[in-house]
Amino acid sequence: MLGHNLEAINEDGTVSPLEGEYDRPDVSGHAALAIGEFYRATGEATLGEFDLIDRAARCITAQAFTDDEHENGLAYAALGLLSFGPAKDRNPVWERLLDPTRERLDRRLLARSDYDNHFQAFNIAKAVTRFSMGLSKKDETGRLIDRFVERIRQHSSQGFCDDKPEYGIGGVFDIYGPMSFVFIRQALQLHANIHLRDRKLPTLRTYAEKYLRLLPDLVRQDGMGWIYGRGIGAYGQMHCISIILQSIRDGWIGEDQLPLYYDILRRLFQFFFMTFLDQEQGYLVIRDAERNTIPAHTSRMADYDGTRYLCQWSRLARSIGGSMNAKPQQLRTTGRFVVFDKCNKKEQGLFIYQDTDSGLHVQLPLCASGDPGISDSLAFPHCPGVFDWPVNRGLPILIPQLTFGENKVVPAFYGKHCVTGLGLRRSFYFRYEQPELITTDEKILNGVGSVKVAWNFMKNQVTGDFIFTVKNQIQMDEMRYVLAIGSPHSRFRVGTTFTLGNEGLRCKVIRDDFQAVWQETEVVTNDPEYRTYYGNLHYLQILLRDHPLIMRPGRQYRLTVRFEPDITFADG
Repeated sequence: MLGHNLEAINEDGTVSPLEGEYDRPDVSGHAALAIGEFYRATGEATLGEFDLIDRAARCITAQAFTDDEHENGLAYAALGLLSFGPAKDRNPVWERLLDPTRERLDRRLLARSDYDNHFQAFNIAKAVTRFSMGLSKKDETGRLIDRFVERIRQHSSQGFCDDKPEYGIGGVFDIYGPMSFVFIRQALQLHANIHLRDRKLPTLRTYAEKYLRLLPDLVRQDGMGWIYGRGIGAYGQMHCISIILQSIRDGWIGEDQLPLYYDILRRLFQFFFMTFLDQEQGYLVIRDAERNTIPAHTSRMADYDGTRYLCQWSRLARSIGGSMNAKPQQLRTTGRFVVFDKCNKKEQGLFIYQDTDSGLHVQLPLCASGDPGISDSLAFPHCPGVFDWPVNRGLPILIPQLTFGENKVVPAFYGKHCVTGLGLRRSFYFRYEQPELITTDEKILNGVGSVKVAWNFMKNQVTGDFIFTVKNQIQMDEMRYVLAIGSPHSRFRVGTTFTLGNEGLRCKVIRDDFQAVWQETEVVTNDPEYRTYYGNLHYLQILLRDHPLIMRPGRQYRLTVRFEPDITFADG
């Protein structure tokens, strides 16, 4: 994977993108860290005809002279430099850097803005490098870690990372939380002062363990990991694998729990290896004719990150040693709501349901998306292969979207009075209210109305119930409800991953006070705008009321839809 991408590094250290993709100014930093991790894992300074020291020096130089705003690339480049050794006089890459580059790097590592999101992890990496390379006698690492943790406390009552606390209603709890801990832990491993690392690890452990405890319920039986929010796909696998391996190495997982986490690790890696890695050519497939991802993740960057993680995993595996005594998880039908934040203004979290008989395993997020116009964090049961959604598109998947003039509202992003429990016939329910409606760009629409939502799960039967009321008479211009029918990738997939059988979702509208009508099925198989992180979308089925409805106070407007998906395996 690294060999395929070294030739893309130009003489000036910039990286040429693949055809059809754009150039990211921070890819040089990702390349530098990938080379550094390969050097740490193998001790080799060359790969084929390529001089790795020279390529790393070029990338670090290019990153040092990019615009100041690309702090993520600078942090990656800094750790890439540090990977070759903390002592300047014994660091072969530092010796290759010209004096103007060294001076520029010194200034850039010193300058930093204050962040309350995952960019604070990049500040920590810069501080680690500056002190460990001897560019500063003052170590700011501890203070920056304390600030990172303090921001977690400020924005989450339960200690999870809110990556965009100031956006809309706040509460973006996605994969960038685990990514932050993985990156900070990697930086601390390179810190010249091991005593500081030992002092700060207990603090980081307190919060990282919250994500660690999520994984037994989060990871599907086919190995699919984090499946909601921004930038998932391959990264939803890689960050989860890394946090488990780092935790095993640091002794954060008890001996009695190790077989369970080894099994989770095995499944996560198999899914990553089979679903995203082209084993013949040796590169990650995050974007092709059947699959897509967010624009910020280019194929070139993903290959460098994949190289970095594979090298990191090999080092961690050697450090852990022993045999991987995996014990398959004892499956049981469960429904659980994990609270991310609870305050007077809002409640946010993640409802997880799995059924042992059918294999249905869903993640239903009730949290902000941080990126308007996408479906990744909408409050519907996420289950790729069964309940799919498009990347980079905003469609009301499995939830009604009501239009009032210029405002489009959906029952997503936040709730109040969230409850979950056992219902009739051993079913599980998840209910919440929205006292004020919220728009698709995550702004509260005060004084218009409210909605009550109830999801019920019984075996493979899923029922969504939505009750809208208004405070004053108002005209609703449109109601839209969308089903997206997709499938796993035709080539890159695990044979045991879920897909729909011939009978599909078996959707039934139980009650519709909006008197909407099913539109003609829209075929999108060959439309490049409709792809998922994992495979292709084929059909959109839209329930639509396209003419006005006068909604009156004191009356409930209800939509109840039931599904009993025909679940089968991709390979039979």
